[in-house]
Amino acid sequence: MKSYFFSCLDKIKAEYAEIRYEENVATYLRWIGKELETIGISREKGGGIRVKGKSGWSFLSFNNLDNLPSYLTLAARQSLLPQNGAVKLARVTPVTKIIPGNFKIDPRQIDLEEKHKLCLSYNQILLSGPEVQTSDLRYVDLRTVKYFVNSEGTYIQQERFYTLLGMTSITRRGSNIQSAHEGVGGVGGYELVENQEEKAEKAVKRATLLLDAEPATGGRYTVVVDPELSGVFAHEAFGHLSEADFLFENERLLNIMKPGRGFGSEILNIVDEPPIPGEGGFYLYDDEGVAASKTYLIKEGKLVGRLHSRETAAKLGERPTGNARAINYEYPPIVRMSNTYIEKGEKTKEEIISNIKDGIYARGFRGGQTNLEMFTFAPEEGYLINNGKITRRIRDFNLTGNIFTTLSRIDAVGNDLILFTGPGGCGKDGQSPLPVSTGGPHLRIKELVVGGR
Repeated sequence: MKSYFFSCLDKIKAEYAEIRYEENVATYLRWIGKELETIGISREKGGGIRVKGKSGWSFLSFNNLDNLPSYLTLAARQSLLPQNGAVKLARVTPVTKIIPGNFKIDPRQIDLEEKHKLCLSYNQILLSGPEVQTSDLRYVDLRTVKYFVNSEGTYIQQERFYTLLGMTSITRRGSNIQSAHEGVGGVGGYELVENQEEKAEKAVKRATLLLDAEPATGGRYTVVVDPELSGVFAHEAFGHLSEADFLFENERLLNIMKPGRGFGSEILNIVDEPPIPGEGGFYLYDDEGVAASKTYLIKEGKLVGRLHSRETAAKLGERPTGNARAINYEYPPIVRMSNTYIEKGEKTKEEIISNIKDGIYARGFRGGQTNLEMFTFAPEEGYLINNGKITRRIRDFNLTGNIFTTLSRIDAVGNDLILFTGPGGCGKDGQSPLPVSTGGPHLRIKELVVGGR
């Protein structure tokens, strides 16, 4: 493969050219209630070509590897067409790397019948409560081999195993409908989804208990968010604002997101770090062949970094961070997050809660939306805090506000960092779902707006 790719590149004239090629094998299962909606195995091979001309990029995707020379010629011709302006790339050192996948149990060695049997047993648990209305169970395992080669001499071959299980139990009592989700998975093998009966039971129990919870009363509260929600803040509310291509589209935000600006106290640190083994956003080289690295976005309360492709790094005169990613060969790489989290602090959960007279403890993530720096997130469940103690369970509320104001109101950071691989992945510019992980420790936020009844 290596010699073939380079021989094809040598036949075209271009300032810069790259080839990405993928081989994918995936297994999918999904239950909705008692009905098995999807089951099967898919195999796919294909590639993408980018060529840089004097006034911009050309990009095309293909499936027939034998026709690669003609595809490269076409992409080179397209790169000569007038576009939006010259493209510059930050320099990186060419490398040659072959990176094997990491797993304990190869999912390909487990037959489809056995995977069906395991997932069916989990789904039966999700449906087991007396007030359970339905369930939603999703399983996927994906083995990908990615090849990357460019005209600068880089050749990278990366194998990746990604295995994920998402389980939701939905309960109903009259017009009161509640749900609870549990998920496991990441970069690894079949071992990640075995022996998960306890998590399925937790989903049923939590969805049932939420039927008895009281609707939250809206207002301004001191709010403690759990590690899952703090990860949502890191990714959805702040991480996207740190993607350099996104910043170029909004001059106002580019002025706000200036390195050195304070966004919180010294206890706040936000990081994007691809090379964390086992996490959903794990990789060692991005889809431009750039080595992945740990990037501080906020350090000790100040903005110190942002996420880059080679192109955005050159535009801002900064180093590339290895965050150019595409969901598959059909798309060009764009700036994306990987494993984004808030670093742990020093306080225990009990210490964070102990001096709150009247507040809310928010857990889990049901959904939400962001609009530039504004956010609205719906936790899965919550509890009232009275005189330093967690008391009654509450439901049906959301957290809303301006992310910059909210970051400045974080006055306690827990010592219990946890990372989560979400079942839905991340979406941007029509590319979804991209595997990522998010997380953090418990956080205490003053004067946060809570929407309720």
